[in-house]
Amino acid sequence: MIRKVLLVFLAMCSAVAQLFIVSKNAVGDHVTSLEEPVAFRISVIMTIVLFLPPLILSFFNHSLINIINVVYQSFIVLTFIGLMPIGFMIPNGMMTTLFSFIGTILSVFSIWTIYKYLSSRT
Repeated sequence: MIRKVLLVFLAMCSAVAQLFIVSKNAVGDHVTSLEEPVAFRISVIMTIVLFLPPLILSFFNHSLINIINVVYQSFIVLTFIGLMPIGFMIPNGMMTTLFSFIGTILSVFSIWTIYKYLSSRT
């Protein structure tokens, strides 16, 4: 259980760090920037709130709850994968790509840990 919670928490930290990096290198008017602290704070809070369900579900060991957690984290993996090409398209985007890759790896390991736990129970 500690491993499941830790991996989800580290993926959340990776997403927040990526938000800081992207906000530091804001290139347009319609993106979150560090120059607008209220909008940036709302973005960080929204990111944390979106990671709360898998973080809370990681504390439980019921099979159905673990399957719901895997499905939810699959959407997070797809989001991190979708951010990788964006990092290649923006100037100075290698850190964005790096943190997308780290977030993807952490989320995939979290899903794999839950799957391993589910397969060991049967």
